[in-house]
Amino acid sequence: MQKRRCLLDNRGLVPYGIAWEAQQSLVASRLQNPTLDDILLLLEHPPVYTLGTGASLDFLKFDPNRTPWDVYRIERGGEVTYHCPGQLVGYPILNLHHYQQDLHWYLRQLEEVILQVLGGYGLHGYREPGLTGVWLEGYKVAAIGIKVKRWITMHGFSLNVCPDLQGFSRIIPCGIAGKPVGSLAQFIPDLEVQQVKENLCKAFAKVFQVELIDIAARSRS
Repeated sequence: MQKRRCLLDNRGLVPYGIAWEAQQSLVASRLQNPTLDDILLLLEHPPVYTLGTGASLDFLKFDPNRTPWDVYRIERGGEVTYHCPGQLVGYPILNLHHYQQDLHWYLRQLEEVILQVLGGYGLHGYREPGLTGVWLEGYKVAAIGIKVKRWITMHGFSLNVCPDLQGFSRIIPCGIAGKPVGSLAQFIPDLEVQQVKENLCKAFAKVFQVELIDIAARSRS
């Protein structure tokens, strides 16, 4: 059986607003034409805070109207989170009609991708019952927040590889008090985003059973 194609759009450091607009455009085109290929955006963001649709401002430790940092309220689920360089962000634009039309299944699949990446480094990541994301020795290292419209997905996951974690101290990440945020670099010094990107692509292709096609590589051939 031939695997479903999924395009890989591997970008570098992208301002949040630009990536958000790109996702909205990709989703809109697939709502109009469901036969279009799925696509996985992989990138990093300059420092930015994002809040889900119903996220509480109580989880911010600063005034969002008087801050030097960008703050966006977006259409994903979940509370407030922080993005910055050194954090690998993935935005899968998938048509779940071709997978399973089940949001819980989809969230667990995204977690499984992260768990397999960690396992490849000999790290034992795990889920916390009743919560979404991936933990490692008591630290939350990956956050997940999605939006699905007519079974087309957007937003996705962030994996802390080697970021400056100081920005998380200005919020209560994901609205979960008492559970610190960590990074893979705490356990594997000198780990870099590019290395993790390659391993994440392999895990994503395996978990979702897709053929991942690098757009950049295809354009060079």
